[in-house]
Amino acid sequence: MSPDPKNTDINSICIIRLSAIGDVTHMLPIIHSIQKFRPGTKITWIIGKTEYKLVGDLENVEFIQFNKSLGIKAYQQVLAKLAGRKFDVLLACQVSLRANILSMLISAKRKIGYDKYRAKDFHTLAVNEKITPAKNHVLDSFFQFIEHIGIPHKKLDWSLPIPKDAHEFAQAQIPENKQVLAISPCSSHPLRNWNVQSYIDVANYAIEKHNMHIVLLGGNSNLEREFGEEISAQLIQPPTNLIGKDTLKKLLAILQRCTALLTPDSGPAHMATCVNTPVLALHAASNSHRSGPYLSLPWCIDKYSAAAELHFNKPAEQLKWGAKIEKPGVMDLIKPEDVIIKLDKLLQT
Repeated sequence: MSPDPKNTDINSICIIRLSAIGDVTHMLPIIHSIQKFRPGTKITWIIGKTEYKLVGDLENVEFIQFNKSLGIKAYQQVLAKLAGRKFDVLLACQVSLRANILSMLISAKRKIGYDKYRAKDFHTLAVNEKITPAKNHVLDSFFQFIEHIGIPHKKLDWSLPIPKDAHEFAQAQIPENKQVLAISPCSSHPLRNWNVQSYIDVANYAIEKHNMHIVLLGGNSNLEREFGEEISAQLIQPPTNLIGKDTLKKLLAILQRCTALLTPDSGPAHMATCVNTPVLALHAASNSHRSGPYLSLPWCIDKYSAAAELHFNKPAEQLKWGAKIEKPGVMDLIKPEDVIIKLDKLLQT
């Protein structure tokens, strides 16, 4: 089949994916696929300020930061940097209101967005072409965008530069010649968090059964610090508590040195994918088949279907694709023994 003529003359692509950390990491294989299969295509990525700190040193990508804290000035800054420019293609890979406004304002011959089923916040008004409707993983939906412009091949490459100082930090923190279980206990959505005692039970099992060292990871919020202190106080061997002590790049380097990561649906789950570290991802409030760590789906502990039955009296298949079940106590559907079974299997591979 001959290529679609409108896809043969694409020299510039603008991508809108502002946030969040997990979704930004999903964009990495898209960038690498464009660069491999359409070399020479100029890529501009409109991205959030925090997320830029993780991926902003990718080669041959022009980044324009969108600082949402600036309000209307954030849009003005982006438009000032793009003054007089018109892209061949805009990939509107986010359906938030902020992203949709940007999609409307940026000049492009073709503006490609989601199908009506996945659109919201006036997304359909911001685009003039739509990808095919599907119920798939977030990353697979991103791949649909480049398939739409004639790039059928996928490069499953999450590689990111990690600076020397980040590697040195990780080397100083993580013991050598010992298996390490990293635990990043908190999501940015508290109702996706597992309970402290369950983390303690799994961590103590990993120490006693597998002689693993525990590393605690997370941001600088009070909740994350409290989780870290409570877990640390009840472990049979002291962990390395790095909660609030790293940067995004240092976190990448730390995860690269770990045997596995235990975490709820969160940014670190997908950062671990970037460095090929297996993830025991905890899913009940969200569907791992849509948002789980892409290379670790077999290791996910997924009680989403049970949560759908419990809270909505219907199977997960009857919920809208991507629906969250962020209900108090929903994560308690996951038991420590569910994680222990996966951990044992993972360490046997």
